[in-house]
Formats: sequence, C-alpha cells, structure tokens
Amino acid sequence: MHTWENHILQDGVSNGQLNQVLDVELSAIKKACASLDPCYSPRVTFVVVQKRHHTRLFSDNYDVVSTIYGSGNVLPGTVIDKEVCHPTDFDFYLCSHAVTKGVSRPVRYHVLWDENKFTANALQTLTNHLCYTYARCTSSVSVVPPVYYAHLLASRGRLYIKRGHEGSFPVLSENVKGVMFFC
Repeated sequence: MHTWENHILQDGVSNGQLNQVLDVELSAIKKACASLDPCYSPRVTFVVVQKRHHTRLFSDNYDVVSTIYGSGNVLPGTVIDKEVCHPTDFDFYLCSHAVTKGVSRPVRYHVLWDENKFTANALQTLTNHLCYTYARCTSSVSVVPPVYYAHLLASRGRLYIKRGHEGSFPVLSENVKGVMFFC
C-alpha cells in the first residue's frame, strides 16, 4: 500500500494555465498548512483534472465490448498513458465509468507535482478506485468525487453569498454538522 498525505485535484484548467496554477495553488496550499501549524508540511500530489478535450476512446475489440455493454465503447477502468499522452509529462486518460450511449469520453489527469512519488500504476489505480466512492451514485462516475464535491460546495457557497450571507453562513443543524451536507 502506498502511503500519502495529501492528494489535491484541480478542475477547469487549460494546458496553457498548468504552470501558473501550480505556482499559485501549491504556494497557497503550503501557506494554509503552515498557518494551521508551522510544523505541518504534508507531502502533496497535485493533479489537474481536465474534462474538456477532444480525445475519444474506441475499443479495438468492438464485438466483445458490444456484447457486454451494447455500445462498443472501452470498458470501465480503461487507462491510456502512452501514445496520445504528453511525451515527457506525467499524465493519463481514464475512462472510469461504463458508457452505454455515445462515444467514450475519458478524463485527462495531469500530475503537476508529486512529493509522494506515486508510480503511474499506483496513481491510476487510486484514481479509478476513487471514482467508485461518489455518494450520489451506486456505480463508478467519470471524474474523481473530490472534484464533484468541490463543484457542489462552490455552488452551495455561491447560493449563500447571493442570499446575503457573506461572512456569516447559516447555522447548521446538529444532524448535519458531521456530514457533507452539500452533497
């Protein structure tokens, strides 16, 4: 089992913004950790999640896959980390969910910083396994749940701000204080 302390997933970043995002976000993460405790310096693996790209996956064994899913798409858990990936960067495409209609649209995971020294297989396996842990779905989802949860939390935060709760969020009921109520 590979040990790791912090796995940061960032969404909505174009290829031209990767270095800028790394510089700004990693610095902010390190400062935030130090503000909690000056001795707290967790190892960070920073991964950008890119959903909007033009890469599509097709099965080279169409007959077998069509028999299983009826769509001819690649099977859930399919990883591409050669050929169509960046020649020197640590990136991979993962189709973690079953595609029953249309064409497989994988998600690109681009590792910008890795203090945990993940192997490609370990990080790909972890990412695929995380896709089975989304609380709103009983099967795997296309993007790692921390990204979904971040979107939900940001949407909920925007609603609070629109309703005039800036600086003071509503008081939570006792029955939801220990859970991710924004799910």
